[in-house]
Amino acid sequence: MTKPSPAHSTSPPRLRQLGGTDLKRLHRDWKRRPHPRLALLLDNVASPFNVGSIVRTAAAFAVDRMFVVGHCGGDGKDRVLSNSKMQKIALGTERFVNWDYYADTVETLAVARAEGFDCVALELTAGAVPLHELDLNRNICLVVGHEDRGISPAALAACDQAAFIPQLGKVGSLNVASATAIGCAEARRQAWQAD
Repeated sequence: MTKPSPAHSTSPPRLRQLGGTDLKRLHRDWKRRPHPRLALLLDNVASPFNVGSIVRTAAAFAVDRMFVVGHCGGDGKDRVLSNSKMQKIALGTERFVNWDYYADTVETLAVARAEGFDCVALELTAGAVPLHELDLNRNICLVVGHEDRGISPAALAACDQAAFIPQLGKVGSLNVASATAIGCAEARRQAWQAD
């Protein structure tokens, strides 16, 4: 009679870095799952490094539409796209994102609504609900704002809802690019969980 092996003797799977083909296989199933449309509205995000990081996040999470408003690392779409600091962080991913430049945030929110998006401010503000408690499994446009001032008061008033990211540490806010990445991940997670 053979003794059963202890449960802990099973060796864990070998962890290794994935190459290009393996990486495509890893994400293939996720890409096929249904998900609502997701858009981002950048309300005067000042740092081209943050804009570049948000662009890369938008490309990774298949953001359908990106509205760049006001002074986002430069005025006008051509200046934003040609900003070397933005390009350094985006690593060429801007070619995968459908984005346009606008001058006025409130008018741009109306454009987003006309395209079928509900506008959700990602902001530390009165009336905001925890992000994970908000139903994001619908066509959403996440609105993020300036690094210091946040979303402009007029734009905040024009949003349909507001959400915040609960934080446990001694720091009360996140970098706008980090907050945007969390918002995109949560929107996609809710859609995948509902599937």
